[in-house]
Amino acid sequence: MEMILQPRALACAVTGAAFREGDRVASLLVRTDSGEVVRYDALEAQSGSLRPEGFVACRWVQVYKAHPREDNAERTLKLNAENLFLTLADASTQPAPETARLVRLLALLLERKRLLRPRGRSAETGRELYEHARTKQVFEVEAIDITEEFFIAVREQLSVLVGEPKAPPPPAIPAPG
Repeated sequence: MEMILQPRALACAVTGAAFREGDRVASLLVRTDSGEVVRYDALEAQSGSLRPEGFVACRWVQVYKAHPREDNAERTLKLNAENLFLTLADASTQPAPETARLVRLLALLLERKRLLRPRGRSAETGRELYEHARTKQVFEVEAIDITEEFFIAVREQLSVLVGEPKAPPPPAIPAPG
């Protein structure tokens, strides 16, 4: 799963005020009615005023930190399953409740790709623990049961991020012979 998405904004989408170090920034990933995936960033206090057109796939809040100048700007723009997981599962991020399903699915996907290693459950929180293979950082993920309802609920979120599945072509009719 890879797509191109604009990086975090430098200013609030609601007020236009530049973000400052330490500001709490709410971010939303939205599929617009035209099918484009758009990221909106706003000060947390102003985020209630965001009324994006389309379906909100996920939302989270992070403390704003100025990024050092990136040498590879194209890489920064690529949003893949791994860095979406790293963003949403980061301990400093406060994901919205509907985002927990997406984080759980991403964890399972990355475990299959061997980018995350399961480390059991936290005795304190009951959440699943995953270790990121490259950084050795441990993440806690909501222990959501993987049921048919889980997949139905996450389907719309995934369609926002990766597009609707294409219908299979009709079967070919053999020519009379």
